[in-house]
Amino acid sequence: MANLKSSKKDIRRIEKRRARNQATRTALKTYVKKTRKSAESGDKAVVSEALSKALRAFDKAVQKGVIHKNQAARRKSRVAKAANKALAAK
Repeated sequence: MANLKSSKKDIRRIEKRRARNQATRTALKTYVKKTRKSAESGDKAVVSEALSKALRAFDKAVQKGVIHKNQAARRKSRVAKAANKALAAK
């Protein structure tokens, strides 16, 4: 355990930040799952809505500094590719 007052405060701040980042990462996974699941169903309106929510969530995560912009770009590309593939097949 830290001895200095500032170190103790740093630990508290880091824990808050970790919890916030973890919640955002979990939400991202949920958005991707919903998009992939709706892509399997094939309803175009639902797929486009889920995809736009997922892409928006990735952009917000980058702005908050939760994930790197290249990681967001890669993941956005993959989920969009899966959604477009499912829409083209139906």
